Amino acid sequence: MKVLFLLFLFLSCSAEAAIDAYPFPNSELRDRHQALIDELRCPQCLNTNLAGSDSMIAKDLRREVHRLLLEGKSDEEILDFMYQRYGDFILYKPRLKGGTFILWFGPLVLLCIALFIMIRILVTRKGNKIEMDDAEVDRLKELTGKN
Repeated sequence: MKVLFLLFLFLSCSAEAAIDAYPFPNSELRDRHQALIDELRCPQCLNTNLAGSDSMIAKDLRREVHRLLLEGKSDEEILDFMYQRYGDFILYKPRLKGGTFILWFGPLVLLCIALFIMIRILVTRKGNKIEMDDAEVDRLKELTGKN
């Protein structure tokens, strides 16, 4: 029983050591830190924010965000700093500019094109009615067995 207790104690200590603990003078800065590291993407990971990544660069960037917050930088200044160092990839919401225009409005343009094509197909189907004369109607009835 003691061995099991020591095993749980050891595992809980190692799990707590992996969590970054940064001291903040107030809860507002702690909340801003959490919001920023949730909003920034890890440059090494494919699709993980800084809060969820265990990579070394994510740890360094969390520490950098902490330092900038303690220096009194605003959220926008911190995002600008990270953007200048790592580019569009680090932001989950890339800024609207020439290079990201397709990213922001591409899905809307594709939706409009798809709706246009769908409406066009429906209109042309509705207008394509087959006209038959009496002889063709009689032949159709004969072939289908309906009199």
